[in-house]
Amino acid sequence: MKKIVMFFCVLAFVGCKTKKTVVEKVEAPKVFMLTVNEINSTQKAKAYSLGKRVLMTCNTSKFTPFSATEATADVRKNTTEARLTQTCHKFRLKYGEFKDLKLAEVWMDNSTGQTVYRFKADYTKPIANKELRVFMNNNNQVAAIKSLDWKAGL
Repeated sequence: MKKIVMFFCVLAFVGCKTKKTVVEKVEAPKVFMLTVNEINSTQKAKAYSLGKRVLMTCNTSKFTPFSATEATADVRKNTTEARLTQTCHKFRLKYGEFKDLKLAEVWMDNSTGQTVYRFKADYTKPIANKELRVFMNNNNQVAAIKSLDWKAGL
């Protein structure tokens, strides 16, 4: 009798077990490439001119500091003529004179709201394979500038 009662208790316990359904959320990608039609032309022009101004410092050794409307406080604090001169000295020895920037890609980062402009930097020496990334925030200010070795993708 005990076995029968125990059997029904186990059967009732297993039979009443609820099943959970798992619902997966499909999140939008955090970083995605923008098409030509989606690019803000004024922001693109501003990113190009500010990026070129930084790299032209390597040729002229004169840098006009960013204004409050052009860059965030962190960028203005970190982009000094002394720091640029050090970096430019290394770049000139290794890559030669800076010529121009060519826009390669534009990426949008949904998590930060920043637009990343990837420019291929042209130098006089053929071994130069560098890129300049200019990060623009929603206020049309430079949020960061990075110089990296060129590689495909972000």
